[in-house]
This record gives sequence, structure tokens and C-alpha cells, in this order.
Amino acid sequence: MPDRKQLHQDGYALLRQAIPSEWLADLRAVFDAGVRPSDQWPVPRGMDWRYSMLDDDPRIQSVCRLPQLLAVAGELIGERFFLSQVEGREPLPDGGHQQLHRDLSAQRPGDIAVALAFFDDYGPENGATRIVPGSHRPEPGASPFNFNDESRSVQLSGSAGDILVFDVDLVHAGSLNVIGARRRSILISYFSESLYASHLETVALRNIRMDTSDRFAPSDFAFGD
Repeated sequence: MPDRKQLHQDGYALLRQAIPSEWLADLRAVFDAGVRPSDQWPVPRGMDWRYSMLDDDPRIQSVCRLPQLLAVAGELIGERFFLSQVEGREPLPDGGHQQLHRDLSAQRPGDIAVALAFFDDYGPENGATRIVPGSHRPEPGASPFNFNDESRSVQLSGSAGDILVFDVDLVHAGSLNVIGARRRSILISYFSESLYASHLETVALRNIRMDTSDRFAPSDFAFGD
């Protein structure tokens, strides 16, 4: 479990081997079975990514509810929250590069946390995520972040089963899948309970099929310092 102070300072935690290794083969199969082309999604998707509809699969739901993952998400959000969305994403060969960006909180800083759970090994060669530690809470009076400046970005690498959890305001981006190796992952979104009404207004656009009525509280999970 990450250190609480470090988590809030950096805006992210990388949970190594958080997914049990015996789950991975099934999770990869679920991902592959759920892949749909862009025109089968309510909103067209980027053409250099592979997207998978898998949110209502019980094995995927088990990943989203791993206690360690929920503990970190709850610590970042700081109040009751719910699982809002999960979908599969994978950069295609020679695809997946993104400019650094923020996904942005909704009503207050930190009311959304996101996670990337990796089903394959990942690194610079197959499009691993880049992050800018500490970029989620700029200092008062600081200049706007230059999203073209990569000097502070860190390219992650690791193994299948790792989960990256981060504040939605953390600057991050996907990278180019240079060698074309598989890099399947699921993108999970956790929202503060106060965002539930607005969440319901967009479930069709986001193709959410799973039940989102469960509620979690930071106090439900032990968080070690």
C-alpha cells in the first residue's frame, strides 16, 4: 500500500501485481471477446486504439472491486464514491500516442479518480502511459501547464497485473505502440457520490451497462501509512 502523504503529493500510485496472476488469462479473453469497432459505440472512438465492451463481466467487476484499489481510490476522492465506468483500451501497432492532458475533475478538485489495470506487460515500446508526478495540484500563481513540455513526464513500465491509480487532474498520456505488442488494459472511473445525478444523464453516451448503485467509503478500507 502506498504512503498516504506520498500519494497525495504525487497524485498517483502504481500498485504492483495487484491483480492475481491466475486471473489474467481469463481477463485477456474477456477483453478480446468484447472488442468492437468504432461505429458500434454510441460515440465514435479513436481509430488507432482497440476498444472493448466488458463492463458487465463479473471478472472485470472483481478487478474494479479489489480492496487495495478501492482503498487508494477512496483516499484520493476523500468521500463516499461509486464505480462509474470501465472499458477496455489497447493501442494498435503504430498508434496510441496522446499529447499530455488532464481529464479534469467535475465539481471540486479530486472528486474523480481513475485507474488503468494492465493485462499485459507494458513499457515504452508498446505504448505505456506517461505521467507528470505532482501535476494535479499546481502551486497558487503557477503558470499554466505546458502540455507540449515533456521534460517532467515519466514513462511507466511494469508487468501484467499492475494497476495505476491517479487523481483525474494528474497530467498523463498514452504513448506510441512502436513494436505493436499487445498492451490490453481497462480504464476504470470512480466518481464522488455527489456526481451520481450527472453520471446518470450520460450513461447511454458512455455505453454503461453495469449496475452503478454500489457505494464505497474511504473508511471501508484499511489504508496504511
